[in-house]
Amino acid sequence: MAHPAPAPDSGAMESTGAAYKVFVVEDTPSIRARLIELIDEIDDVCVVGEAESPAEAVAGIRRTQPHCVVLDFRLIGGTGVDVLRAVHPASPEIGFIVLTNHPTAQYRRACMEAGAFAFLDKSTELAKLKDVVVDCLDAHFDGAPRVS
Repeated sequence: MAHPAPAPDSGAMESTGAAYKVFVVEDTPSIRARLIELIDEIDDVCVVGEAESPAEAVAGIRRTQPHCVVLDFRLIGGTGVDVLRAVHPASPEIGFIVLTNHPTAQYRRACMEAGAFAFLDKSTELAKLKDVVVDCLDAHFDGAPRVS
């Protein structure tokens, strides 16, 4: 189940002082918590919401309007590609980073064709996540944050 995220005008960004918003979509709670911990280490970035299914993700992303989405490929009730196809065409300014334990060429191609900025293997590339989030923000917005 998605945890409630603040509405874009709720003042959450003012209270944290963060300039960039990230939404996390991962169906395994322990991995989701780790992703949030990693993202919280990036200067000027805060996590504004989280979800574990495509439907929750699409609703949460539309509600919070993040700058970047960290998105698991396999989700409860669908895939990250479902989320990309539902959100990216109407919001191409949002950067999507897809994570997976199944880094096949077919999955990578599907994600990149649907609009993903990056496709990472969770088992071997998770340590790169902070740098990839910064790269994604830098590619989509001027003056992106730096990793602490």
